[in-house]
Amino acid sequence: MSMQETSRETSAGPTTADAPRVAVVTGGSRGIGRETVRRLTADGYAVTVGYAGNRESAEAAVREAVAAGGRAVAVRADVADEAQVDALFATAESEFGGVDVVVHAAGRMYLAPVAELDLAELDAMHRTNIRGTFVVARQAARTLRAGGALVTFSTSVLGLAFPGYGAYSASKGAVEALTMILARELRGRDVTVNAVAPGPTATDLFLEGKDEETVARLAAQPPLERLGTPADIAEVVAFLTSPAGHWVNGQVVRANGGIV
Repeated sequence: MSMQETSRETSAGPTTADAPRVAVVTGGSRGIGRETVRRLTADGYAVTVGYAGNRESAEAAVREAVAAGGRAVAVRADVADEAQVDALFATAESEFGGVDVVVHAAGRMYLAPVAELDLAELDAMHRTNIRGTFVVARQAARTLRAGGALVTFSTSVLGLAFPGYGAYSASKGAVEALTMILARELRGRDVTVNAVAPGPTATDLFLEGKDEETVARLAAQPPLERLGTPADIAEVVAFLTSPAGHWVNGQVVRANGGIV
């Protein structure tokens, strides 16, 4: 297939007169993104699943959505490439009629002490986490319908200041700044913009490269004494994107089990 790969598998959805709300979820093929696809589908959204390279996982997310009675389509898109992001949103509009919710869960993490930082890794991470967030947020600002919501992703490490997380935290600090400003720039649009900042969460991205002792130590930090799960975070996203959460705007929600 071409660079802009699209995989379609939709169930018999509502008629045009009863069209569903529509969500775009980047990073939707795994981890928090994939759980968010599952959760929004359960809420009746038609979902466009954006993925970077793992087509098999993205198509599995689509199949899960369809098996649950939902509507979904998978689109390959590099979030830092404006043309591919434009095509991602265009697919959501052509398949489902518009965009009401954007959840930007795509991200990259590289850990190293500042003194040992590989600048090539820094550039790659910042391309995804900073430029990618700006590209997606810009398109969301241009596209979201009234009553809509954009959710970006930061990290609770910004407040915890764990050694080794300097470059990653710096990229997420930029995400928080963008989120707060965009919420104010969209005055009068009836669109909310918030960031979710998970604490240690049991995803492949988080667990990669960590030994059992490190994972156990991190799991013991919250008063709830466990790691978060993708489902925990997806519930927060579902609230922020729902009518019940629409009065929450311009906020960073630290979903971390109470770590301070």
